[in-house]
Amino acid sequence: MAKQIDYQPANPSNISMACYVTDSASIQKAVEAVQASLGATGLNLLINNAGINSYATLETLTADDMMAVYQTNVVGPLLVSKAFLPSLKKAAQALDLEGMSCNKAAIINITSLLGSIKLSQKNFSLAPMYPYRLSKAALNMASMCLSEDLKQYQILCTAIHPGWVQTDMGGMKAPLPVADSVSSMLKVFASLSQCDTGKFLDREGKEVDW
Repeated sequence: MAKQIDYQPANPSNISMACYVTDSASIQKAVEAVQASLGATGLNLLINNAGINSYATLETLTADDMMAVYQTNVVGPLLVSKAFLPSLKKAAQALDLEGMSCNKAAIINITSLLGSIKLSQKNFSLAPMYPYRLSKAALNMASMCLSEDLKQYQILCTAIHPGWVQTDMGGMKAPLPVADSVSSMLKVFASLSQCDTGKFLDREGKEVDW
């Protein structure tokens, strides 16, 4: 289901659970499970990847459709980030590292090129999806706000577009296999530094227009 995050630590025999990002109680259970698994070390990297799509156009969209997508794609990542903030702070304080990085403490929000306001002038006709586009634009703003807010704790926050990927959401017409997208993004995660906080990047680390 698109509203869940499957959390599996390095030793998957310890924890395997679903976190529904629109359910505060479910988020809290995930926080408690992660804290129990990681102990005093804190959480170094939080990836907000849960999301849902909607193909609603101006002629077909409804208020319920707009709110459902916004709740999952924007409110969900913010609530998850808020809930895991104490663990992220703990990790940032525990490591005596210069600057920001994913090795220290970071939040990665998985966004989309369709959330770029500037690029919509070129790609809107290819995907006139109001709820999805607006939610990803809002997630981009949330990423910027988080990056400014969390600088004081040395927590990096970046929005990354994974490409058009062959997932349940992306469909089999997408040109990019999941493994290729993940491999590219892992390289970007490893290279992120203080100068990248608050940026909108693609899966190769190239900056994208807001």
